[in-house]
Amino acid sequence: MNGDGTRRGSAAQGRFPDNARPMDEVSDGAAGAKPPRKPADDPEQLARDTVYRLLAVRARSRSELRQALLRKGIDEDIADGVLQKFVDAGLVDDASFAEEWVHSRQQHQGLGRKALGFELRRKGVDEQLVAAALSTVDGDAEVERARELVQRKLRTMTTLDQTAKMRRLVGMLARKGYSEGLAFRVVREEVEQSGGGAPDPDLESS
Repeated sequence: MNGDGTRRGSAAQGRFPDNARPMDEVSDGAAGAKPPRKPADDPEQLARDTVYRLLAVRARSRSELRQALLRKGIDEDIADGVLQKFVDAGLVDDASFAEEWVHSRQQHQGLGRKALGFELRRKGVDEQLVAAALSTVDGDAEVERARELVQRKLRTMTTLDQTAKMRRLVGMLARKGYSEGLAFRVVREEVEQSGGGAPDPDLESS
C-alpha cells in the first residue's frame, strides 16, 4: 500500500479481496448472468459507478462511500442499498479497511495509535473495529518507528540547545499521535545517545 492507504497494483488486484464477487454476479437476475445495463442517468447505476471509481483509487470505509454518494445527490435509501450489495460481495469491508489503514499509515507516515484512531473515527469506522485495528499495532514496532522519526529530525537540529531539542521532538511525536510517556522516553534516549547529555529534569514534569 502507499502512504494514503492506497494499495499497489491494478484496481482488481489491489482494491478488492480475492474472494470478492463482481457486482454483476450479485445483482438481480440469474446467477452468473449479467443483467441489462441501466441508463446512465439511473441513480442506482450512478451509485455503483461512483463506488467502483472511488475504490479504484484506494480502499475506503463504508461511511466515506456513503457520504460521497449523498454529495452526488443520490437518495439515502438507494445509497444504502447499493453499498449493502458491495458489502455482501466482499468489496467493502470496514474491518479489513481499518487494519490495512493502520499498518500503512504507521509504516509510511509514522503515526502513533492516537492519531491512527482519530483518522479511523473521522472516516466513520465503528469504535469496535477501530479498537480491533489498533490492537494489531506491535508495541516494539511503534517504539522503533518513533525512534526513526526522532533520529531523522535530530540531524536538522544541530544548532539548538538540549532543552529546545527535547521540547520540539516531544511535541513532534505528540502531534504524530504517540503517548506522552513513550515520546519523552524515546526522545530522552536519542538525545543522550547523540551527545546531548542528560535531559533537563524540569522538562519531564512540564
